[in-house]
Amino acid sequence: MPIAKYLTKRGVAFSPAGVAAIDAANNQLTLGDGSHRAYDYLVICSGPRLAFEAVEGSGPEGFSQSICTVDHAVKAHEDVKRLYSNPGPVVIGALPGASCFGPAYEYVLSLEYELRKRKIRDQVPITFVTPEPYIGHMGLGGVGDSKGLMEHKFREHGIRWICNAKITKLTDGVVHFDELDIKAEVVASQQLEFAHSMFLPSFRGSEAIAAVPDLCNPKGFVITDKYQRSPTYNNIFAAGVCVALAPIETTPVPVGAPKTGLMIESMTTAIVHNICALVEGKQVDSVPTLSALCLADMGNTGAAFLAVPQNPPRNRNWTGSGKWVHLAKIAFEKYFMFKVKRGTSEPVYERIALKFMGVERLKDK
Repeated sequence: MPIAKYLTKRGVAFSPAGVAAIDAANNQLTLGDGSHRAYDYLVICSGPRLAFEAVEGSGPEGFSQSICTVDHAVKAHEDVKRLYSNPGPVVIGALPGASCFGPAYEYVLSLEYELRKRKIRDQVPITFVTPEPYIGHMGLGGVGDSKGLMEHKFREHGIRWICNAKITKLTDGVVHFDELDIKAEVVASQQLEFAHSMFLPSFRGSEAIAAVPDLCNPKGFVITDKYQRSPTYNNIFAAGVCVALAPIETTPVPVGAPKTGLMIESMTTAIVHNICALVEGKQVDSVPTLSALCLADMGNTGAAFLAVPQNPPRNRNWTGSGKWVHLAKIAFEKYFMFKVKRGTSEPVYERIALKFMGVERLKDK
């Protein structure tokens, strides 16, 4: 997407150079092209650094695929095409310390659907290997009956799963891992061969941000108060995956807490209100809701998860599934593109997007 085109239309300057360093004491950025930018307020929305180095042999430069970036996904697609031509075992999951599990569930079930469409599913054993203490935990302690839902899906589609798994390394066509018990003691060391594998990594913070004194935790995530502001630097805010959030609970193999789209939207909304308050000489008072609403595509069906707030105990805790989730995800993506390209949120474009998919009544349902 040509980002500059849409930002410029709204009077927002854009640089693709990236940030090389932050001088928080003097309110100045050094960009990747060597230029400098002064700021009154800084909002950090850098996303994560993918820490494949934490597990030997993992990642697109090693022996497993990733879908965390567009380039990774393109490479994974090429590997999947080879799988179609030469079927063999598949191993999907997440590495120790991962916090984003939803895409792994989407990936394994979407791939399983594609294999069935091509009538080669019987030639491809699939195993899901995860550090979660149970299927459907997702770093959230589960949402609604996500455990029962995901176990049902996996049983229905013949997908084997292994939880409390600490992957130690990957070699060519082989994943090595320890299976832990509730006391975090190793009960079995295993190896699984694969013709195709995809593992979501753990995340770390951007190196340029982590280098700022007293801004981040040891993993490089920005420490914020309830207003999304740094306790050390009162003109620095942060939103999204780069924000430090404590895990929901202690698990035998460490897992992190995800930062989902709805949560990030509430973070950025709070930041905007709080910066406006500071500009007007008022006290910050906007606090994000930090709720989670996720639509997970699973080939020709899907699952929806709602957690209000994201961390338990919750006021709302619901899971649903059906083909409507698959249709909704596609329809909302089309709607989003209309909004971006047209620069409007007029209801007509929502109707166009939903009608495009033949599901104009989906919103009401």
